[in-house]
Amino acid sequence: MSHFTDLAHQYIDGEWKPGSGSWDIIDFNPYTGEKLASITVATAGEVDLAYRAAERAQTAWAETNPYARRLVLERALRIVEDREDEIAETIVAELGGTRLKAAFELHLAKEFLREAVHLALRPAGSILPSPVDGKENRVYRLPVGVVGVISPFNFPFLLSLKSVAPALALGNAVVLKPHQNTPICGGTLVAKILEEAGLPAGLLNVVVTDIAEIGDALLTHPVPKVISFTGSDKVGRHVATVCAQNFKHAVLELGGNSALIVLDDADLDYAVDAAVFSRFVHQGQVCMAANRILVDRRLEAEFTEKFVAKVRTLRVGDPADPATHIGPLINTQQAESVAGAVEQAVAAGATALLHGTVEGSLVSPSVLTGVPAGAPVLSQEIFGPVALILPFDGEDEAVRIANDTPYGLSGAVHTADVERGVRVARRIHTGMIHINDGTVHDEPIVPFGGEKHSGIGRLNGDAMIEAFTTQKWISIQHGRSRFPF
Repeated sequence: MSHFTDLAHQYIDGEWKPGSGSWDIIDFNPYTGEKLASITVATAGEVDLAYRAAERAQTAWAETNPYARRLVLERALRIVEDREDEIAETIVAELGGTRLKAAFELHLAKEFLREAVHLALRPAGSILPSPVDGKENRVYRLPVGVVGVISPFNFPFLLSLKSVAPALALGNAVVLKPHQNTPICGGTLVAKILEEAGLPAGLLNVVVTDIAEIGDALLTHPVPKVISFTGSDKVGRHVATVCAQNFKHAVLELGGNSALIVLDDADLDYAVDAAVFSRFVHQGQVCMAANRILVDRRLEAEFTEKFVAKVRTLRVGDPADPATHIGPLINTQQAESVAGAVEQAVAAGATALLHGTVEGSLVSPSVLTGVPAGAPVLSQEIFGPVALILPFDGEDEAVRIANDTPYGLSGAVHTADVERGVRVARRIHTGMIHINDGTVHDEPIVPFGGEKHSGIGRLNGDAMIEAFTTQKWISIQHGRSRFPF
């Protein structure tokens, strides 16, 4: 684990150094409890140094030929490909990701890097007509300047790169704050790869710290123009409020409470497979996970039996073992919180067809049915291996139940009639929804994001250009304007 200690530093203006805070963030392996590294936190002063370094470096970077900017990202992609095994080991150790999950995260990270390479050349200006004779209207697409990125613990490598790489490709500089549970995968590992790829000093800075140390310094600092935040809706609401007060644009990718809907004509075995994966991938610590599985009452008994039988076969344990399906949650507090949500639902009258047990940070799956209307578990995001099976009578009721949540991130509809599925999908208030598939998908050029409490704005493809560039109108009067006085 020596590379953990090598990466256990702040990365500011091209230099690796300890923070100057008075306490350390301890990075643990959530499965073994082994201490991987300790990192002295960055102070608000160091956040300022990081933003000032970004501001200085960005001017020349914005003027760098986009073909040259692209080369840095191409090299970064090659480094990720060359070190795939090592990065996978880091994901398994730091966040308890299974082998399958690490491979899934790395596959997506490479796809997003490939897209970032192309993104460097995509922003296009335009020349627009004018009602004024002799006037030429040019609209330029320019980098916003400096972007603050705050990434979560569940897919830290992917979700840091997903904002960092496009922001850099488009001519911006970045200050990245990874989640304190995943400072390496979500932060310094990303910096190390880009440093080796030849990114000039100052363009990417990583501050490993916590609100307890810096308060809102990352958000209120005058330098960043855009904050890209991925995390909970509770923190997202705070980020949005502070950004609005400081005239910053916030891109928010927040939690979900997605519904996977099984209509009466669905392929039952296939729907079971999709639902099990959509709920239990990465221990259920996925914003797009199928928290609620809605099944037409005519299929409920058969679906439930097959679903429970398949969930029983999932292996819970060491994420380093390739046979493991479900590894640890990120920490024991999270494990206890998930167990508490199950107890609360059962106390309210739900039936546990499987009742998960907790051992340290390992939580085995729970499957609940008969959840009474109004139970908190129906509307909250459960970041753990807990499935709720809810029956419905007909499409209208399915739509009503699916929409009965403050969230609107992902979803799925299973049916033999694709167009029927699309008709139902169009009625669900959600940013993304998939017909005859799982709920967990992310693709480099398709707009990704949520409605309601699941976020503001979109990422991926052209949405990256919207998020990380601004437009500037420059007009030229080739003739002479007439002024009324």
